[in-house]
Amino acid sequence: MADKQTTVERSCEEFRKMFDALRREIGKVIVGHQDIVDDVLIALFCKGHVLLEGVPGLGKTLLVRTLSDAFSLEFRRIQFTPDLMPADIIGTTIVMEDAATGRRQFEYQKGPIFGQMILADEINRATPKTQSAMLEAMQERSVTSGGVQRDLPDPFMVLATQNPIEQEGTYPLPEAQLDRFFFKLLVPYSNRGELREILQRTTTAGEPKADSIIGAADIVRGQDLVRRIAVAGHVQDYAIRLVLATHPNGEFAPEATSRFVRFGASPRGVQSLVLAGKARALLDGRYHVSFDDISRSVLPGLRHRILLNFEGQAEGLSSDDILKSILEATPTTQKDQVATS
Repeated sequence: MADKQTTVERSCEEFRKMFDALRREIGKVIVGHQDIVDDVLIALFCKGHVLLEGVPGLGKTLLVRTLSDAFSLEFRRIQFTPDLMPADIIGTTIVMEDAATGRRQFEYQKGPIFGQMILADEINRATPKTQSAMLEAMQERSVTSGGVQRDLPDPFMVLATQNPIEQEGTYPLPEAQLDRFFFKLLVPYSNRGELREILQRTTTAGEPKADSIIGAADIVRGQDLVRRIAVAGHVQDYAIRLVLATHPNGEFAPEATSRFVRFGASPRGVQSLVLAGKARALLDGRYHVSFDDISRSVLPGLRHRILLNFEGQAEGLSSDDILKSILEATPTTQKDQVATS
């Protein structure tokens, strides 16, 4: 038993060292946005996908490219445009002719989705039909073409960038696709000091680049380790009640939810909170999830899973406003909860 515990502790320490090394390597290229970088890495080790939203020019695409450099993964970029078709993403079956025999046969040509780290750039500039081509890949980690299901490589992660929907030429993502993203992260503008550092790095002779420091096997081991972190029954119940509080007129819904929310979070929402909580606990040197681990993941994990009604939109509210009120209204413990482990 002691040897097993020592092995687990050693694995956790190696994971934290690897995570810190990734932070430093990515920091060679990406200036600031440490919370964004940490949340992307957490999503990766939770086998999740990430949606990055922000106006053009904030470094979203650069972040994804830097991640692929540091991870030594097979990188694929899909530039979403209004004329992009589903077959341009998942591939298609075409007729091929053998040059020697002249015999023709059908052959499947893989699309760019067959990579390990997929950059779906400006995903909301494509039509809903094309956006929906990503649904099976993101959930089942496979694609079906010509009646044949084909598995995608492991690890597999989609990092999608999108412009704010108020911009010209954008199509809102379907709710079913939004729900498949583990986190939705809002990329802010850089501050004065960060802009100065960006100029120093990009307007001089040198061009910073991240080196490859971990591979696919390291990521898979990290993903397995995260899922082994324990979560107590009362902490799990807190995550459940937070998600139930997003359902209008539900048992745990505060006034703001019932008044301004049309649809709340799905079960994927609570999965996101618990898995991200496990990763945060592991990074903090603990082997159990705390209430704070859960609450820190509420905004990135649930903001894209809440749909406001007309009154909420008319009031100029955001899903973050609703989630903050839910955090304030939801106690960490409840007398009648079932405290099972």
